[in-house]
Amino acid sequence: MPLSDEDVREILRIIDQSDLSELRIDTDGFSLHVIKGDPGAVASPPPPRKKPRSEPEPEPAPEPADSHGDRVTTIPAPILGTFYRAEAPGKPPFVEVGSKVEPDTIVCIIEVMKMMNSVSAGVSGTVTEVVAENAHLVEYGEPLFRVEPEPEPA
Repeated sequence: MPLSDEDVREILRIIDQSDLSELRIDTDGFSLHVIKGDPGAVASPPPPRKKPRSEPEPEPAPEPADSHGDRVTTIPAPILGTFYRAEAPGKPPFVEVGSKVEPDTIVCIIEVMKMMNSVSAGVSGTVTEVVAENAHLVEYGEPLFRVEPEPEPA
């Protein structure tokens, strides 16, 4: 599916609001390479196109948090986009502090180019902190939630 002018504008808006300095998107029949920064800089020629991968990129696994205790796990953003705690304005958030989650529990959605991507907890436990701010841009790997995992069965 080709990207529309509006899709390209949305990509540029996301890049402008992020810390990214460069982005390359290659699809069938479309290539976009954006470099943010010095307008006088000369870009190198694009690398040869690779065959598209048939399998999706895996989501990052939840990682233990450094400063929040040994047992707290972080649910990171699997993609760059706009973070939403609820499925629509006025709807209740998917999870709150104190909510019990399972690995397949949807905890939020991240919007990228008008497409809503559900994010699963990836861990069983209790939400202890909502780190990301609703309706704000999040970067890949940025913490979204902190969860205290359920104790391992003996």
